[in-house]
Amino acid sequence: MEDKKYPHVGIGVMIQNEQGQVLLGLRKGSHGSGEWCFPGGHLEMGEGFFTCAQRETKEETGLDVDEFELISVSNETRYLESDGEHFLVLGIKAVYRGGEPKLMEPNKFLEWGWFDLDNLPDKLFQGTDVMIENFKAGVMHNPKTC
Repeated sequence: MEDKKYPHVGIGVMIQNEQGQVLLGLRKGSHGSGEWCFPGGHLEMGEGFFTCAQRETKEETGLDVDEFELISVSNETRYLESDGEHFLVLGIKAVYRGGEPKLMEPNKFLEWGWFDLDNLPDKLFQGTDVMIENFKAGVMHNPKTC
């Protein structure tokens, strides 16, 4: 019998500092290498969306976040052909409580940086790009990405 493949659930966490800048990490080693993304990762079995957002942010940046809000839903297939990856991505906005982001997983990221929403790096990870588009448009999802 052939094993069926199913999409994964990914969580992206949009964190803004006091100046309204968003935190992005430069990916390395996995699909999307060389692209900038929000902190985030895979939803684990039995885990809540917001718990995942808090855990992934802490694991990747060392930062504590809270006051979560679901702001985006998208169907990510850009990496299906190249990496065999298909994700349902939930975008979570979280409140930043201060501190400097640290490179907690140097095998996955090269650096973290704060960026103005109107001056973002050129290469954005698909889930992050869609989250930012949805956030700027004030919509939960875009029919083109679902």
